[in-house]
Amino acid sequence: MAVIDINADLGEGFGIWELGDDLALLDVITSANVACGFHAGDPLIMRRVCAAAVERGVTIGAQVSYRDLAGFGRREMDVAPPELTAEVLYQIAALDGIARAEGGRVAYVKPHGALYNRVARDAVQARAVADAVRAYDPSLPLLTLPGSAVGDVAEGLTVVAECFADRAYTSSGRLMSRREPGAVVHDRDVVVQRAVRMAVEGIVVSVEGGTVALDARSMCVHGDTPGAVDLARSVRSALSGAGVELEPFA
Repeated sequence: MAVIDINADLGEGFGIWELGDDLALLDVITSANVACGFHAGDPLIMRRVCAAAVERGVTIGAQVSYRDLAGFGRREMDVAPPELTAEVLYQIAALDGIARAEGGRVAYVKPHGALYNRVARDAVQARAVADAVRAYDPSLPLLTLPGSAVGDVAEGLTVVAECFADRAYTSSGRLMSRREPGAVVHDRDVVVQRAVRMAVEGIVVSVEGGTVALDARSMCVHGDTPGAVDLARSVRSALSGAGVELEPFA
C-alpha cells in the first residue's frame, strides 16, 4: 500500500494581511509548513497556527526562507553561507520555541520558494541550510525535491523527497519557474489525477510530455491559490479512494 504525507504552506499572512485559510487546511493536511517570519508570518500568526496544528494532531515543520518579505521569498538571493546558516537556524529556533509553548514541536524543515529551488541545484547553499539543521537538531528531516543537491551534502541528516500535486514539472524533474505560464496547475481534475498517479505509480507527466519518476514520501498542495481548500480536500479524498494511506513522515 502506498503511504503519503500531505503538506501545505501555512501562516503566510503578516499583521492584518491574511493569505489562505489556515484552519480549514489544517483539517485536510497531515503536515504544516509554517512560515517563520522571513518570507511571511509573524509571531502572533506563528503561535495561532502552531496551536491549531497541535489541537488537530498535525505535524509542524519550519518553512525557512531567504529574508525577503517584500518578495514573499520568491526572489533568489546570494547570501554568504555563514549568514544563510545563521538565518535558517534563527527561523527554526523561533518556530520551535513557539511550537513548544503550544504543546508541540518542529518535526522537520522545508525551505521555501527561491531558497527551495536554489538548494535543489546549488550544493553550497544546500550545505548552508543543512548545517543550520544539523546545528539545531540533526534528527530533523529536510524536505526537498527528489534528486536535490541537499541529498549530496546533508551528511548525518534525513532527507525526505517531496512532490507537488499542483505544480508543473520539467523533463529534468525540476519545478517550472513561476515566471512561466502554466507553472501552477489550477484544473481540479488534472491536479487530482496527477496526485493519485504520483502517490500510486511514482510518476508525473512533464510539460514536455514525457514521464518523470518521483519517489516521494510527501505531497504538497499549495494554500495560497484560489480554491485551495476545496482542491486539497479533493486530493485527499482521491488519495484515500485509491487506497493510499495518509500519514506524516515525521
